[in-house]
Amino acid sequence: LVWLLVLSLAWLGPALGGEDKDEEVLEEEEKEKKEDEVLSDEIKEEDNVLVLHEHNFARALSEHQLLLVEFYAPWCGHCQRLAPAFAQAATELRNESSPARLGKVDATAQTALATEFGITSYPTLKLFRDGNRTHPLAYTGRMDSQGIVRWMQRRAGPSATLLQDTDTSAAFIDSRDLVVIGFFKDLEGEAAQAFFKVAAEMVDMAFGVAEAAELFQEYGLSADTVCLFKKFDERQTNFPVDPARGLDTAELTRLLRVHSLQLVMEFTNETSDQIFSAKIPHHMLLFLNKSSPEQLLLRDSFRAAAGGFRGEVRWPHGQDMEGGFGTPWPKHPPFPAQVLFVVVDVTGHGADVLPFFGMTAADAPTLRLVRMENNRKYQMEQDNFSDSAIRTFIQEVLDGKVKPHLLSAEPPEDWDTRPVKVLVGKTFEQVAFDETKNVFVKFYAPWCPHCQAMAAAWEELAERYRDREDIVIAEMDSTANELENITIHGYPTLHYFPAGPGRKMVEYKGTRDVETFSKFLENGGTLPEEPP
Repeated sequence: LVWLLVLSLAWLGPALGGEDKDEEVLEEEEKEKKEDEVLSDEIKEEDNVLVLHEHNFARALSEHQLLLVEFYAPWCGHCQRLAPAFAQAATELRNESSPARLGKVDATAQTALATEFGITSYPTLKLFRDGNRTHPLAYTGRMDSQGIVRWMQRRAGPSATLLQDTDTSAAFIDSRDLVVIGFFKDLEGEAAQAFFKVAAEMVDMAFGVAEAAELFQEYGLSADTVCLFKKFDERQTNFPVDPARGLDTAELTRLLRVHSLQLVMEFTNETSDQIFSAKIPHHMLLFLNKSSPEQLLLRDSFRAAAGGFRGEVRWPHGQDMEGGFGTPWPKHPPFPAQVLFVVVDVTGHGADVLPFFGMTAADAPTLRLVRMENNRKYQMEQDNFSDSAIRTFIQEVLDGKVKPHLLSAEPPEDWDTRPVKVLVGKTFEQVAFDETKNVFVKFYAPWCPHCQAMAAAWEELAERYRDREDIVIAEMDSTANELENITIHGYPTLHYFPAGPGRKMVEYKGTRDVETFSKFLENGGTLPEEPP
């Protein structure tokens, strides 16, 4: 039996070994096949998006005149949300036989490409034109399918429609609620070329261009001018090009954004993006209840006041000049004083913003001016809603004659008996600037997850220093309290106010844990240098 078993194993052994060898060969061949695929310059597609890597990237650039490439990371949530819109845009562009195509690169796998193009965040989109890989253009459009399609269409074709006679110009102006037309004597000149650059970026507006003398005459122009035509408010707004300065693309973009808005906007879900993307430095807000006929009448005087602040530029010398390209600019640049007028219905979409102003619907009607750079709010007296009173109030705010209206909650009864002292707007200065105390303050928002994550460490820190007379650990809800000379831009923000004369303040930028906080306090408001 033993002998038979030995013979059997001897006979079966080569067959079994051969089977293992066959499997190994198959695995090796499959691996080599995959490597060949990666090394190949063949370009595959997923949902009409070109799948690019180090070995086919050059071929893709040579075959496609316009190629928008998304550099992504598979684990990135923003990339995952963008993927369906990116694929839809790729499909739309391909269906219309556009020379523009979309591609994608897994930047975590294709590290050589990521390094070459300086990819440091995901997703990053870059446009490659005419095979040029040394100077790709950063994508500046919206991150949705329509935004991508429009942005690419502007780069695939002329950014502005050539209007050759009065019939085509009239039809173009009538085609939309708002259009922009550049009138230039020389379409090859610098001013016209700058205009085309603006048109390529502002994909949400329709741009036309004209050089025919009859069109200059038709619209009352004698020199190069950019005109904004609207079916609301003023029908034609002219921005003459200064022959000496030429056309400044940033300034033209700003002016078009400002003047494309209605003179008085209503704050709704549809208009909120327009209101904030225009980057107008001051917002004048009329809060009213639209269900009240009496309050609705206040819109008339509000609108009457708005015209004087549309596109205005205030100059350091004191004089005011209408914004545009036709006026000479002084040696020192102006500072903008444009004011956007907005009606907020406290019973509609505006109800969501009332807490930001410390208001309730019962406070309507009321007026507030907001300085957008620091969210400072200014409250107008309620007894006069006339247009002249509104204009006077705005001018006084712009001239620095009105103090901001600062929010402050009421201090809790036990605010100073807890380990973490609870500060509010009206008690902040007496605590933070106490010359006998070193005060460490956390400025937070109740909804902020980072604030919630460090709450336990802050409580533990306060317990640790509870018996120290010279150290105070405190916190302030910055959504309910405002300070005149301290602006909080993010949450949590930590500031240290050292004891002694003067109103000193040190921002803490270390890690948010008890031991590091403690080192900071023990070292007098600085972190000791760690050995290398």
